Amino acid sequence: MKKISEFFSSPVLDETVGLCLSGGGALGFAHIGVIQSLEDHGIRPTHIVGSSMGAIVGTLYAAGYSPPQMLQLIKDDKLYKVTKLMTFHPSFFKSGLSDHNLLRTLIHELIPHNSFEGLEKKMHVCVVNLNIAEWEIIESGNELDKWVAASASIPGIFETVSKGEIYYIDGGLLNNLPAQGIAEFCKTIIGVDVIPHKVPAQLKKPIDTLAFSIRAMQHQNSKEGRAMCHYLIEPQAIEEFHEFSFDSYQAIYQYGYSAATKYIVEHPEMLLLRK
Repeated sequence: MKKISEFFSSPVLDETVGLCLSGGGALGFAHIGVIQSLEDHGIRPTHIVGSSMGAIVGTLYAAGYSPPQMLQLIKDDKLYKVTKLMTFHPSFFKSGLSDHNLLRTLIHELIPHNSFEGLEKKMHVCVVNLNIAEWEIIESGNELDKWVAASASIPGIFETVSKGEIYYIDGGLLNNLPAQGIAEFCKTIIGVDVIPHKVPAQLKKPIDTLAFSIRAMQHQNSKEGRAMCHYLIEPQAIEEFHEFSFDSYQAIYQYGYSAATKYIVEHPEMLLLRK
């Protein structure tokens, strides 16, 4: 096996590198740490695909926001908590407890052109089409805010996003690691799954059963995408935190950074992907 120093001196391969980011709520802050580690090692993906929080973080990265800038947005309460992005309404005749106005306004503020084509990197957003009960990839058009909001539309929490008579919700519902969305464009795909499968030690409360059931569903629908990744990084923040641990963003970020750095050390051939 080559030493890491030997890989740094090797010629850079002409490869298109993709980055696939899973959903996972607050656990998705680990994506920011992974991106920072990749950047520190000179690995800069050109194509990104994501579901839910992976779509949010991926879109900001595709727009040119650096990991430190994303962390600052969290500190500024813009990407801090789900409740910060929610506007509750009392009506039971809506399709969710909250609309997407704050999230869409945030995307407009941070990415004024609101266009997939205007992004620095190619972004692919995974959503679920409820009308046909299938996941879809959105990658073009001038409604970036709409599709990012749809991808993060947690069922029952946020309203569905509609286009005509078609309704869209969270991409993680049917495909939490949508590597399929960039497979035809990339020679190499780096996947980041922040909800790796864990055997429950003990289920003490109904919420525990619900959480592990949802995770089991997400792991199952991620299998195809996981198999398509040439490298798969699995930050273990889930051992200490959960999908709503938004207060712990700094620690979750560090889980991502440490996991990616360790993975690259164990797979030094990744350094051939440097740009």
